[in-house]
Amino acid sequence: MTDADNQAQLSVPEGVLLCHALVARVAESLGVRAFFIKGPASVIQGLRQPKTSTDVDVFVSPSNLEHLVQGLRERGWRERPVDPDSRTFPKHAVTFHHPEWPCCIDVHFRFPGMERPAMDCFEVMWANTDCLELAGQEVRIPSAALGILILALHALRSPHLPACRQELEFLTRLTGRQSRVSDVLDIATATGSLAAMRPFLEDLLPEKALPEWPEPSTEWRNRLMAKEPGSARLIAIAQASWRQKPKMLWRAVFPRPDVFLSGNIYADMSLRGRLSQHQARWARFLRSAPRIVRDFRNIGG
Repeated sequence: MTDADNQAQLSVPEGVLLCHALVARVAESLGVRAFFIKGPASVIQGLRQPKTSTDVDVFVSPSNLEHLVQGLRERGWRERPVDPDSRTFPKHAVTFHHPEWPCCIDVHFRFPGMERPAMDCFEVMWANTDCLELAGQEVRIPSAALGILILALHALRSPHLPACRQELEFLTRLTGRQSRVSDVLDIATATGSLAAMRPFLEDLLPEKALPEWPEPSTEWRNRLMAKEPGSARLIAIAQASWRQKPKMLWRAVFPRPDVFLSGNIYADMSLRGRLSQHQARWARFLRSAPRIVRDFRNIGG
């Protein structure tokens, strides 16, 4: 590649902004309702501290998911391989990559922590969107209250991580300062997010306004317990029926190629490459074993 080629390539921030415009155009041309979550729009709204986004997160009506997926395919975008074990890792988005773009696109059709049916949640969210211009294109984005809910749910998946704790602290101060807790509570109630949002909302709400907190779903509890990828697999195996356990154990020890490609689409799939990746996988497992054991004990806790 020549110096001229390098200079012509988009930087990641440029690619992310232009990709918002591209996806918005594709959705509009297909009559698909879609809005953008997280990313540069949340920074512009003041819901997030300045940071560089490396991908584009778009939320689409579940009934129109395949239309947008096909529209992106026709423009050269390809789905990244995913771990086929949807029991351990329930799917909530389809990720696309393109050899000529420096960023990926995550097409969301549901959001972890929202327990109402996906289509019902989308309708609630769509009713709480605003418009913003990005890269010369008008795009749909969450209202401030919905943006806070989405960012909080995203951080609440991994509250043990310092970056997530910092984001939750920032959102807590913002929500209290802007008196948006009532609006956030309304959307959380309508989308079935109260159980997941309880750690965030409980301290913000006055005691007389506290709702009846529902129990979190098994999926959400598992997400919180599994602080390591190995934890998620062990928890899923423990919760599976005895008939399902042997196959799940086999796949945990001998994963399909898609598992390696989901982490790196350029992974070496030759025999030597796969052996090397198996070795690295077991090394990571052994290093994280003490944390996995701690997570696993929480199943009964």
